[in-house]
Formats: sequence, structure tokens, C-alpha cells
Amino acid sequence: MKLKQICKALALLGLAAPGMALATNGYFAHGYGMKSKGMGGAATATATDTFGGASNPAKMVWVGDRLDVGLDVFMPERTAKREGMAAPMAGYNGTSESGSTVFAVPEFGYNKMLNPNMSLGVTVYGNGGMNTDYDAGLDGGAAAPAFAPSCAGAPSNILFGCGRLGVDLMQLIVAPTLAYKINPNHSIGVSPLLGYQRFKVDGLQAFGELGFSSSPTNVTNKGYDDAFGWGVRVGWMGKISDTVTLGAAYSSKIRMSEFDKYKGLFAEGGDFDIPENYNFGIAVKVNPKTTVAFDVQQINYSKVKSIANGVTNSLLAPPADQLGTTNGSGFKWRDQTVFKLGVEYEYSNALTLRAGYNYGRSPIRGDIDTVSFNILAPGVVEHHVTLGGTWTLANKAEVTVAYMHAFKKSVSGPSATSLMGLPPSTETLTMYQNSLGVAYGMKF
Repeated sequence: MKLKQICKALALLGLAAPGMALATNGYFAHGYGMKSKGMGGAATATATDTFGGASNPAKMVWVGDRLDVGLDVFMPERTAKREGMAAPMAGYNGTSESGSTVFAVPEFGYNKMLNPNMSLGVTVYGNGGMNTDYDAGLDGGAAAPAFAPSCAGAPSNILFGCGRLGVDLMQLIVAPTLAYKINPNHSIGVSPLLGYQRFKVDGLQAFGELGFSSSPTNVTNKGYDDAFGWGVRVGWMGKISDTVTLGAAYSSKIRMSEFDKYKGLFAEGGDFDIPENYNFGIAVKVNPKTTVAFDVQQINYSKVKSIANGVTNSLLAPPADQLGTTNGSGFKWRDQTVFKLGVEYEYSNALTLRAGYNYGRSPIRGDIDTVSFNILAPGVVEHHVTLGGTWTLANKAEVTVAYMHAFKKSVSGPSATSLMGLPPSTETLTMYQNSLGVAYGMKF
């Protein structure tokens, strides 16, 4: 119980902000630590800050005694549109734009050398999240009533419930990290991953009240619920030569407790584990002032049923597998492979510049089994560019900034609501993003 209280207190006090939204590589951040964020997220084979618990635990023993704290301002723009639904249902065509567009994402890391070959530290970070906030009513569409009996003729949101439609998912990971040099050029590390999640959803009355859920009173508008869990990340880093460093890390699935308030929504009775992922990286010092880093990350969404199950599973009339059951509808996210390329240039003793590129094919594809539920979580962006820099102050402390732009991406597909007996239509999800962050680092 004490661990749960500590994790929740950290989240609520600001080490991970309620309402946080991350959706760059699926719903993972494109990078962890402001230096990594300026390099497209590449960090597996570089050791410049205390965020090894989020990328590669083995790097912490090369960092020394250090503290980092930062804040990223994340600015996503999300839009959902339905078109083509014929009369007399044409009033359910239209566009809805998420009103939540600015989020604060804090980060924290600390490392202490126990001896020249061993370090103990901690990384606290927001692993990911989803947040959308759509008003009732559709721009460009005629007023149409919500389907749910409890809505009593109130205007429909874009998923046929009433009132605000949206989710708020926040994930905090506390990663104590032990790293050890097994010889002068190679290190290993381990980070127990202590997870906390906070979630709520509003506006899904139609799915709770029209026979699509195994627990109709635990689908929507239940306020925030909490979940706790654990996993582990292990890593290796090796200096192959004076100019080449390699790294690799593996994170198990973080097995979370269920969201009991939403056991009629998520598969397996409210389960929402954090996916298994792993990454490989290389950093090459191409000249005394320039380092190029390249990472490949694999995120296995398919191993979490509430994320991977097909949208249509529960929307057949009658449903084959109701919401909340083992095979109940999820978001149908495919596994994602992410490529991260970054360049770091030491302009002077006081100024280091960075740039990067990040690409991961969207886990959301345009088919009838995907688009409709992802109105709640339209993580469709693929291409990102980043810029960053670090100023070293007179006292050897550092100020680091990072900027990211994710280019606009749209995914369209047939609406799964046709399986509920509604006329066929097409739904389109659109997203682009910006973020700007600053961090302070101090060696001691």
C-alpha cells in the first residue's frame, strides 16, 4: 500500500501531470530526457543524462553524480470527421475537434556513483498517455439526438453519446536503476519499473446502454480510476572503439491492476497493461565535435488485448464478444517499429547543438476494424523533426532545450458503427503536434 501511495503522490504533485497527453510513437513519447528529445529520441547508446531508466539502464554508470529536472509543453491538435451517412441519419455527419491542446509533461532523474564501477539512480517519467476532449454536437452537421436512453434527446457527440466525449489516460513510471561496469568498456543495468495509471472516459453512453457491454454501468462517466503495476527493464552498453558505442535494452510488459470502474469497457475486465518494448542503438563520433546516433525501437501493442483487439468485436448486433470480455473491442493498434536518428554538434565549450528525425508507421490503419474507437485516441502521426541545444553555465550546470514537430497525418476508413445497424459512413482521424521543453542538469 505504501508504494501505491508514493506513486500516486508523485503523479498528483507534478512528476507526471494529470491530463498529460503523449502520442508521438503510438502513445509513447518520441524520447525521454530533453537531450534525447532534441535528437529524435535516439538515446540507447549515448550517456549524457539520468534518463537511463526510460531507455537503457546500463548507461547510468557512465553519467556520474548528476541531477536532471525538466518540463516539456506538449501541443497536439486532433480532429475527427464523419461523412457519407445517408438520410435520415445525415445529422450524424460532421467534424469534431479536441479542445485540449496544451499539456505539461515533467521529467526527473538522479544518479549517484557508489564506486567507480557501480551507480544507483532513479528515473521518473511519463511513459505515455492519451487525452481527447470533444464537445457534444458536430460542426457542419444538423442537430441530432444521442442514442443512449439516459441522454433524453440531448445533442449527440461524434460517438452517439451525449455531453463531452473524451479520454484522459496518464502513465507514470518510477524506475530505480542499478548499473555496473563489467570491464572498462562494457556495462549492464537493471531498472524495476513501478507503474501508476490514472484514467477516465466520458461520452460513451451509447455503448454502455444499448447492449454492447458485459458491465453496462462500468463503461463511461465514472470519474478517475487508478491502476498500479510492475515490470523490469534491462540493458547493455559497450564502447566498441574510441568512436563507436553500442547499446541495447529490453522492457517487459508492465502488468497493471484493472480499472474496476471501467471493467465494462476495456478487455479482460478493465485491464490496460503497458506494452513490452525493446530498442537497439549505435552512437558514432564522426569527428571530435560531432556524434551521430541511431536507434530502432519495437513496441508490441499486440500483446495487450485492450489495445490490440479489433474494434468490431463488440459492435456486431448482437455482439459476438461484449465490451469488457477477454475478446471485447480494443483499439486494434498494430505493433510499431520506430526509427530514431540524431546528430549532436559541439559548437563551443559552452554550446552543444542537436537535431533529429523520428519515424514510426502509425499503429492505426484505415479499415472497419480500427478507425471508430480511435476517435478517442487518434495516435496517427508518423514523421517527426526535432531541434535542441545545451548551454553549459559557469558553474558547470546545464540548461537544455528541445523542440519537436510531428507532421499532420490523416487516416480514413469505414465506420464500424454500420455493424450496429447504422448506414455506412467514412470516418477520418487527423493529428499534428508540437512540443517545446527545457531542462536543468547539474553534476555534483
